[in-house]
Amino acid sequence: MLSEFKAFIMRGNVLDLAVGVIIGGAFTGLVKSLTTNLIGPIIAFATGGTTDLDQLQLVITKTLTFKYGAFLNDVINFLITAFVVFLIVKFINRLFKANKQEEAKANPELEILTEIRDLLDAEKKAIR
Repeated sequence: MLSEFKAFIMRGNVLDLAVGVIIGGAFTGLVKSLTTNLIGPIIAFATGGTTDLDQLQLVITKTLTFKYGAFLNDVINFLITAFVVFLIVKFINRLFKANKQEEAKANPELEILTEIRDLLDAEKKAIR
């Protein structure tokens, strides 16, 4: 059972997932910093409010408070993360498309041989 577990852990997919989770955690910190330190102050300047969106709230009563600023931070973090992932996927798809186009280019010698074959077939049909 221990050897099966070791084989499972050492599979490429599990290691790739572990690396992805670690990089994702670091990326989350980067996006949070971008939102807090750059985008938050711009939005606060535009709205004339505080530099920290977490402080934006709607107080109905002493016990009922809607902290919509924290929600706005989370929405901005999500949109930035989704946009960066979109750009990465678009870039990778472009790379794969370029590789497929290079593979699809026909060999010039093969094209000439194909033309010769077609001419010979046409000549045989004309003789008959």
